[in-house]
Amino acid sequence: MKLLITGGTGFFGRALLRNWIHDEANGLIIPEVTVLTRSPDAFLKNYPEFTNKSWLTLHEGNILDYKTLPFNKFFTHILHAATESTIGPTMPALQRYDEIINGTRNILDYAVKKNIKRLLLTSSGGVYGPQPENVVGIPENYLGIPDPQDPISAYSMAKRASEHLCCLYYDAHGIESVVARCFSFVGKDLPLDVHFAIGNFIYDALYNNEIKVAGDGSPIRSYMNQVDLARWLLCILDKGTSGRAYNVGSDQAISVLDLAYLVRNNLSPNKSVVIKNDRSSYQGRNIYIPNIDRAECELNLKLTISLEESIKEFIPI
Repeated sequence: MKLLITGGTGFFGRALLRNWIHDEANGLIIPEVTVLTRSPDAFLKNYPEFTNKSWLTLHEGNILDYKTLPFNKFFTHILHAATESTIGPTMPALQRYDEIINGTRNILDYAVKKNIKRLLLTSSGGVYGPQPENVVGIPENYLGIPDPQDPISAYSMAKRASEHLCCLYYDAHGIESVVARCFSFVGKDLPLDVHFAIGNFIYDALYNNEIKVAGDGSPIRSYMNQVDLARWLLCILDKGTSGRAYNVGSDQAISVLDLAYLVRNNLSPNKSVVIKNDRSSYQGRNIYIPNIDRAECELNLKLTISLEESIKEFIPI
């Protein structure tokens, strides 16, 4: 496999790169990997562990600038994971929508130009819209949608449109694309100082006097470890059925309040959990849990690392 990754320096990308470092240490065969990045030097300065890997090439370019894509190289597969998920919520809604759509269109046009026939799109569980209260885990055949009249739906609607673009490019050009609808994750590369609740709780547990729950703690979430994330994405890229979507995440539900206490109990048992009960600060979903039966049954994928084990990875050494 000769693989091009977009978004390869973000959370998803670093999860994949660390997976290959682990595989390399265990004598496994590593694909030839090229990561598209706006600043190779800055990436290696921040993450020197990825320096001098014979299987890794960093190509300076931007998914939004078509002419900067690596036209001088040959690839068999593309893993398209380029999305500003960290700073995205602070971006203007129209800009966020445009960047997702235009980036996907550029990479699909590139695949046509380079005759690359296999692509994985990392989409989002957000494409389903609000999860019904009576649905324990949302399946891939659920046809609910985000509210198209609400600007806050820009990310989810753009991901939904990106999935449809992949469908259209298969119809027009024969590009086989498979979709990973990704939910919530945790791991050593998760930013602790942005909008991710579990990251905020871990940061508070490590560095602040108390662990703050901004709302009332009632939303229900689940978290997949980044090690499992990487393994699932690569399996779906390799073996997933073209034109099919697979949920990627954990089906083990936990309330945000219980999550705060779980983080506290494992990282800082002497600190208190403070519930701010500020509903105005909450703009997300009440429930966000995938049904992962399709990935388990069709691809034999399993969760191997529990949420508690994932939290314990942050215990200072």
